[in-house]
Amino acid sequence: MDETGLSDQYRMASPWPIFVALGIPIAELGILFDVFVIAVGGLLLFCGSVTGMLKEAGYAKTVWRPLVVFAGLLFVAGGILAFTDVNLVTRGYAIITAGALLAAAGIGGELLVPKRETI
Repeated sequence: MDETGLSDQYRMASPWPIFVALGIPIAELGILFDVFVIAVGGLLLFCGSVTGMLKEAGYAKTVWRPLVVFAGLLFVAGGILAFTDVNLVTRGYAIITAGALLAAAGIGGELLVPKRETI
């Protein structure tokens, strides 16, 4: 009796594109309408998904260092918004908060998660 289904020669589908597609508008809506929690959540979803795609594609060995890079980018973008215009302060703080959470995850993961031997 034949087994039906996908064979090993076909590439498995990646879950990351749908999360990237959701993260961008969620973050934009949160930043646009000044909803702090939505902006932070959308940015975390977007940056985490892009980091997962980088790991899956083989561009990064671990997910921790790209998270720190995204955190730096968010610090810069949030700092520009928070410290240059009075009307965008809370939006800038939301972006800086997302950057701080990504930096904490990246640094904590790099330091606390044990390195795995490749087979």
